[in-house]
Amino acid sequence: MTRLRMAMIGGGPGAFIGPVHRIAAELDREIELVAGVFSSDPARSRAGGLAYGLDPARTYGSLAEMLAAETARADGAQFVAIVTPNHDHLPSAKAALAAGLPVISDKPMTATLAEAHELAEAVEASGLPFGLTYTYSGYPLVREARARIAAGALGKVRKVVVEYPQGWLAGPATGKQAEWRVDPSRAGAGGCIGDIGVHAFQLAEFVTGLHVSELLADLGAVVPGRQLDDDCSVLLRFNNGARGVLLASQIEVGELNGLRIRVYGETGGLVWKQEEPNALMLHHLDGRSEVIRAGTGLLGPDAARRTRTPGGHPEGYLEAFANLYRDFTERVRGGEAPLLPGVAEGLRSMAFIDTAVRASAARAGWTPLSV
Repeated sequence: MTRLRMAMIGGGPGAFIGPVHRIAAELDREIELVAGVFSSDPARSRAGGLAYGLDPARTYGSLAEMLAAETARADGAQFVAIVTPNHDHLPSAKAALAAGLPVISDKPMTATLAEAHELAEAVEASGLPFGLTYTYSGYPLVREARARIAAGALGKVRKVVVEYPQGWLAGPATGKQAEWRVDPSRAGAGGCIGDIGVHAFQLAEFVTGLHVSELLADLGAVVPGRQLDDDCSVLLRFNNGARGVLLASQIEVGELNGLRIRVYGETGGLVWKQEEPNALMLHHLDGRSEVIRAGTGLLGPDAARRTRTPGGHPEGYLEAFANLYRDFTERVRGGEAPLLPGVAEGLRSMAFIDTAVRASAARAGWTPLSV
């Protein structure tokens, strides 16, 4: 099958997530990076194109230049990947959609909830595919957890505990990756809550199939002088009556990327850890516990079709990211790809950030979450 041609916005010299997108997109040989504008600085954009091994003629100095040139080519880009800081998501996505190109974007959807609604309207008006790289929903065992809960393996869900501890911002925010995340003009209203808390929120709703209906948030800027939150505690109530706890922090010294979700129902419990992603623990009411391994014949169709290697050959972050790109490729080619996060998840996630930030600042107590 002919590979889809991708253009990238952002991801230039010094970026972490740009190379991740490129590797993930090309892993299954269904996509090829052919063009991009990798920085708002034309010289840095050219340097980024060289680093990716692109034709210099297809490395552009501005988004407008790239869209004009690529849409005029017979072999031009067929979709756009946005890997910029949050404040560029809306203008970049709207421009690409207006040029007739589908969009896959890094999370969160935008910098603010109002912007998210504006982008949702643009996506609807365009009729084009739109996806968000909520990476953890691409892990096979996360999809297995979702399928088992939907099939009633735990009975009615009663309790959800999701936590995402990191420690890399416990000190001064130095370097390109840290600086924009603590800058309200680029990150938006949320710091830690918008960077990793939103991953935890999306994971909780994705795995359980439930929606958070209200929350009680306590967000703090622990490091002196920091303008955005770096430590978050949020109580949750779900639309089926279940209670939940969401903890996200970037000041927990020694923690790396410890995303973990626990779901407890009437007849069982389930645990998945991002740092040990190829094992899913399932507890039963009678005291039995079982470990479900990736790459085995025990997985359902959603997980099995997104597993590339036999059991004992670990798959991780890059493969999960690649699964989202595979989903997006199916969508661009006219398929369904129902598990790809999109506008609905983007709006709910932005509503979560907005509600948590406002409710915490106002000490408002329990606050409805509405999109």
